[in-house]
Amino acid sequence: VQLQASGGGLVQAEGSLRLSCKATGGTLSSYTVGWFRQAPGQEREFVGVLSMNGVTAVYSDSVRGRFTLSRDDAKNTAYLQMNSLKSGDSATYFCATTYRNSASRSTSGYEAWGPGTQVTVSS
Repeated sequence: VQLQASGGGLVQAEGSLRLSCKATGGTLSSYTVGWFRQAPGQEREFVGVLSMNGVTAVYSDSVRGRFTLSRDDAKNTAYLQMNSLKSGDSATYFCATTYRNSASRSTSGYEAWGPGTQVTVSS
């Protein structure tokens, strides 16, 4: 499966963005989809993961209550809705998939990665 994240951009603090992760070469509902982010000079960190059933989601403490994961099987696309954005959310966001039905918080738990989309939150 190949992944392409999009939807990033510049937004003011407390604003919203929705990131998309379009899959080709595979059916997204056959994968667990994880989202990660990486700020300059920092390690890639876990944001959230959507289970294979497309219903169960797990979030990091820093985004829980503000971010929401979802999936549109007809479009073979996963989404990361980000609300109440803060300057600390500025980073490059990546989507990733694993064939395993597990909510891994580790980058090593995913086999396929998209190239990332940049999110910048201005305060």
